[in-house]
Amino acid sequence: MRVHVLGAAAGGGFPQWNCNCGNCARMRAGRLKGRPRTQSSICVQGLPGPDWVLVNASPDILAQIKATPALQPNRALRDSGIAAVVLSDGQVDHSTGLLMLRESTRPLPLWCTDPVHEDLTRGNPILGVLGHFCGVERHAVPLDGSAFAVEGVPGLRMAALPLASKAAPYSPHREHPVPGDNIGLTFTDTASGRSVFYAPGLGERSEAVDAAMRSADCVLVDGTFWTDDEMIAQGLGRKTGRSIGHLPQSGRGGMLEWLDELPRATRKVLIHVNNSNPILDEESRERAELDRRGVEVAWDGMEIEL
Repeated sequence: MRVHVLGAAAGGGFPQWNCNCGNCARMRAGRLKGRPRTQSSICVQGLPGPDWVLVNASPDILAQIKATPALQPNRALRDSGIAAVVLSDGQVDHSTGLLMLRESTRPLPLWCTDPVHEDLTRGNPILGVLGHFCGVERHAVPLDGSAFAVEGVPGLRMAALPLASKAAPYSPHREHPVPGDNIGLTFTDTASGRSVFYAPGLGERSEAVDAAMRSADCVLVDGTFWTDDEMIAQGLGRKTGRSIGHLPQSGRGGMLEWLDELPRATRKVLIHVNNSNPILDEESRERAELDRRGVEVAWDGMEIEL
């Protein structure tokens, strides 16, 4: 199984187009040791082959395809290495890229939960817009842990797990969360049995999520904020990380405490990193803390093979 990171940043990317925070300003000036990142998305395949599952379609999808030859047309006049799209939620930074795929020569195979389908039909009617172009062939993601697979991507099995997080701001149930607003996904190589747990939006700990993470060979999880009050402390916003559905890395009950409890052999990677997070600076004390704990930070183009 191969996981290719297309984008590793949170909404807005890094540096963010309108942000002059310490990280963004230093990145633009060439004074920060780090990498620019586009908005979070990955693609996954089981057996080697021409087709991949795209997991989340970010607003940066066209640039990501341009940077990833495996997703580019190589078999026909109009073609793509994207066999289907699976969404972990209906947030802007994970769904807007669907509009950029409107030139598809067939209805776009799309896997999402019922609540996300509602979000993208009523709250932000992207799927209705696509109906005027290529259209969508929608498949429901089961929430009972049942495995599902995408046609054309052999050797790969997926299973979803509802997470405690936030639905998109335009969701009809933004203030009344329902299971399926946000999911974690386990990708399993059917030949080897090795697996990756992927959850770019993870608001709080639960026994079910803990079990999924413990059983995975690699976890690729929410790295949005270092501290819960990060946006407030930097004058970038008024809400805490937890209030918008992201468990911070540091502090009591934070992501790093949780990752420390996983088996020693588990590969631990943070993704969906906000532009305000000090771990983007590879010379920061926070990045040194991650290194000490054996936690990696995803970057655009990163490859994970199991």
